Amino acid sequence: MRVIAGSARRLLLKTPEGMDTRPTTDRIKETLFNMLMPNLPGAVFVDLFSGSGGIGIEALSRGAAKAYFVESSPKAVACITDNVEHTHFTDKAVILKQDVFAAIRGSIRDMADIVFLDPPYNQEYDKRVLELLKDAPFVIEDTLIVVEAALKTEFDYVQELGFAVEKEKYYKTSKHVFIRKCA
Repeated sequence: MRVIAGSARRLLLKTPEGMDTRPTTDRIKETLFNMLMPNLPGAVFVDLFSGSGGIGIEALSRGAAKAYFVESSPKAVACITDNVEHTHFTDKAVILKQDVFAAIRGSIRDMADIVFLDPPYNQEYDKRVLELLKDAPFVIEDTLIVVEAALKTEFDYVQELGFAVEKEKYYKTSKHVFIRKCA
């Protein structure tokens, strides 16, 4: 796995050993960030279920001002720390070794421009996270929430939470769902 573009372009990133994480492929990551580019310069980026930190690091490489990495696995946190140091983004990164739900309830101190989450598939983590994000003080109407999910995951419930799906991008086995708070 590597950084695709920006100031850390081509730098290789570590991934945690084992099957606990599912790194986003370079092709999908490139497509995602091409869609996010207008929102990235100077942004505060929140990477929930960070895994290796590859998504948050890509955001920093492409101009985000700050990234929060939220991960509970000690192996993954060590990997994120190594990757952040390797890419020289230590001064722009906040690594939170804690449960995503606890982090949403009080550890994220800046208004988020983009919140990205790639939770374990088919366990309804996306719904539980969105239920918390609807009242999170760092999520406002301008905040873009991007969920990476299994292709068949339904998001028909988001309107009940006060969100709207802006668009969906489909891949072979997964998709990205772009969500914002309703005005």
